[in-house]
Amino acid sequence: MSDGSKPEIFHSDDINEVYLDHPGKPVAINSLHTPSNVFRSISSTSIASTPFIDFRQHQKIQHLKGSSSHQEFQSNHSSDLNNSNSSKDFDTEHETNYYAAPASGLERAATNDSRSHGTPPKMYNFVQRWRYAFREPLAEFFGTMVLVMFGDGVVAQVKLSSGASGNYTQIAFCWATAVFLGYQCSAGISGGHLNPAVTLSAAVFRKFPWRKVPGYIFSQFFGGFIGAFLVYGVYLQAFNDYEGPGIRTVTGDHASAGVFCTFPQEFLSTKGQVTSEVVATALLQFGIFSMTDPYNAPLGSSFPFGLFVLIYGLGSAYGYLTGYALNLARDFGPRLAAAAIGYPSEMFSYGNYYFWVPIVAPILGALLGAFLYDLFLYQGLDSPLNQPDFGWSERVKHIKEFKLSDMKPDFDIERGELANQQN
Repeated sequence: MSDGSKPEIFHSDDINEVYLDHPGKPVAINSLHTPSNVFRSISSTSIASTPFIDFRQHQKIQHLKGSSSHQEFQSNHSSDLNNSNSSKDFDTEHETNYYAAPASGLERAATNDSRSHGTPPKMYNFVQRWRYAFREPLAEFFGTMVLVMFGDGVVAQVKLSSGASGNYTQIAFCWATAVFLGYQCSAGISGGHLNPAVTLSAAVFRKFPWRKVPGYIFSQFFGGFIGAFLVYGVYLQAFNDYEGPGIRTVTGDHASAGVFCTFPQEFLSTKGQVTSEVVATALLQFGIFSMTDPYNAPLGSSFPFGLFVLIYGLGSAYGYLTGYALNLARDFGPRLAAAAIGYPSEMFSYGNYYFWVPIVAPILGALLGAFLYDLFLYQGLDSPLNQPDFGWSERVKHIKEFKLSDMKPDFDIERGELANQQN
């Protein structure tokens, strides 16, 4: 990716425009610039990770060969492939084989860039055009809102009923459900990040467009903020019954602040707080990359269920010390909402000013987990660890060429068409 504007199935500059024009279709190996050993041959004896047009369209390997799309691709591009200058880089015995360029999993949001789908759907009014232009931030907003409504909702039910309507096992299970449902709400549109730490890891290690990062993070944070308010509105009378009308506390036998955000155990030092969150979030990101690695054992359409198991496992194993925040949008957004509701300043000062730990530690942990996975296991050329200069020259170029206008929506709302931006 040179500037985040080209469609990205493999998230790599090593795929040329012949492939980019036909996402999800088989590609002749001599049309690619990447050595053949980084691709998986599509045959009856091997399993290849096929590209997704989006999260809902995963083509089976046996359908690729002999399919109408395969034949159409061959007829339309035979002349281009015969004239390819890159064929000299490959063994002649592979020139007639077709390969599926692997696609990253959770970071596949870049493939949903409107510019990667050519002509947008027909739109009849301003609402349709506005929704289409901001569909990715909106998906992140609603996905995170749903996540917080289920997650904070189950904590409210267990806490405000004094344990009569649930226990910690139920909390861990419902938080996993919350992530599953939030992901399902947004995955096909934005990639279902729902977590600033995941978004940053995707940008650093999977070429997710940096121009999208601010919008994603703001949407995630705001979704958590609104989700917490909605939970409070639903349980308002239960809060009054539990603590008393107008009484909202952070500490004590009837404190309810833990409904909205995490708090550490009293014996835990700041170092222990940071360690707990860094390790847990590193495991989260390591698990995400492993389940979406086309060179490993990608879960494909089963990824949401794998994510469910991962979150449930983290809650069951690492929830005691700090409450496994893992996500600043899930913690800091609701924390600010609770402060706005009327909770005291202890929301921020408790635990030696613990509030900053779920902001910083998940980001450090996610980057650590992503780094370790790519360093020891990942083979994809979209990772900076697998590039000649570790991706440094490309990143310097992006910084030098960055303009604020690059962050504008790629769809002209007024004219109802794709904005004219250079690739």
